[in-house]
Amino acid sequence: MKAQNCVFLSALTMACPFVRDVVDEEALVLRRAFRRERVFRDRLDPLAFPDDHLYERYRFSADGIRYLCRLLGPRIKHRTARSHALSVEQMVCVALRFFVSGAFLYSVGDAEQLNKATICRTIRSVCLAIKALADVFISFPGHRRLCDIKEEFYRIAGFPNVIGAVDCTHIRIKAPSGAHEADFVNRKSFHSINVQMVCNADCVISNVVAKWPGSVHDSRIFRASEIYQCLSQGEFSGVLLGDRGYGCQPFLLTPFTDPQEAQQAYNHAHARTRVEMTFGLLKARFHCLHKLRVSPVRACDITVACAVLHNVACLRKERAPRVPPAMDWDNPAIFPDDDSGRLLRDQYVLNYFS
Repeated sequence: MKAQNCVFLSALTMACPFVRDVVDEEALVLRRAFRRERVFRDRLDPLAFPDDHLYERYRFSADGIRYLCRLLGPRIKHRTARSHALSVEQMVCVALRFFVSGAFLYSVGDAEQLNKATICRTIRSVCLAIKALADVFISFPGHRRLCDIKEEFYRIAGFPNVIGAVDCTHIRIKAPSGAHEADFVNRKSFHSINVQMVCNADCVISNVVAKWPGSVHDSRIFRASEIYQCLSQGEFSGVLLGDRGYGCQPFLLTPFTDPQEAQQAYNHAHARTRVEMTFGLLKARFHCLHKLRVSPVRACDITVACAVLHNVACLRKERAPRVPPAMDWDNPAIFPDDDSGRLLRDQYVLNYFS
């Protein structure tokens, strides 16, 4: 019987010379002899370190990481423990280390004692799970009462009726492939995505729009956003503050270009209340946002995930990193000021800054 099977296999091989699987028993023996054994490295418990150690590597304390694990666990937990599957704590710490360091994947893998493929899959899984929580942690005008939000802004420099500060920041990315590569080249001549954010007085992000290439102007992003439609229809009582790149609107106040005496006081309060350090704080917390070596779509996902994590850190009072001085892009406006917006701005100067 065995001889007949060998004859049949030999005939099958001759009839199908391009069959991939080797059927020769001697070859199978050699293959088993030289098969590389899978090696599972020892993995340390990432939470078995003091908070200072965890903060430097993950920007969260042990309690903060456990909180994230409870939030993300139902979405990212492996169904089985086959092949030494990562625990929820290990997956969260892998993603946090990448967000915080912005290093190459193999560098993150070396630090976490994992291979590059595992790192890539883990970061993607955790990133999407965090992004799914955006509607929970990023809410306009904020998680507090509207009157409390206005009061917090007013305490900064005496600017009344403010419910948010809007601005855009560029997230550098690698040059994307395809016909639309030039769309991602911004005015500074590097590839980026242009991300709009609205923040409150505590640097908590209340709105984020991450989907536009770097060549798109700030004011065009704002006019196409959902928050613009809500404000223009009067759904919120209050105003946003924006820089000179935006046209002055009844719901968006901008500084004067050539201010007089009373207008200078308005401009000074306006500049202090805009809270531009939010971008610096976000990028100091998550260094990956200085440059992402991923496609534009994945760069947008990572940016939203970092915004969610930033809000979690702010709401939980996690330690804030040192913020470097912000860079002024001096973005010129492309849309003119609205007459009703200029009239409201003049009333602010007359009533509050004269």
